[in-house]
Amino acid sequence: MPILNYTTTIDATKTLAEIQALLARHGARAIQIDYDGQGAPVALAFQAETPIGRQAYRLPANIDAVFAVLTRQHQRGSVQRRFVTREQAARVGWRILKDWVQAQLAIIETQMTTLDEVMLPWLIAGRDGQTVYQLYAQRQLALPGAAGKDT
Repeated sequence: MPILNYTTTIDATKTLAEIQALLARHGARAIQIDYDGQGAPVALAFQAETPIGRQAYRLPANIDAVFAVLTRQHQRGSVQRRFVTREQAARVGWRILKDWVQAQLAIIETQMTTLDEVMLPWLIAGRDGQTVYQLYAQRQLALPGAAGKDT
């Protein structure tokens, strides 16, 4: 089965604007787009008020991973060659991230969870802008009972 949104024609910059609008409507107080050396967007960061004060979050878009998936799916015959470009991977990756943000905000709207609970892995917590998940993955943040830890 092909990756979600693999046929999208919506430019990544338009999708980024849609994500910004969604976040702003749901309480974001500041929004920033991070770019790579070639001027391509690689992450969207935002700040929002939480019960413990204003917090910053960073949502990365791993376009190389999306490109690799499109390539594999093309090799298996489920994605046409015309959809296997870096530009298409950027369109697809940002569109998937927009869908994810939209779904998370819907869950928050229903009060089944809170923004800080949903976004915890993406909370910027490291000195160099690392997220909670990145610190955990680099073993700089230990959680009680985490797999691979001695208890």
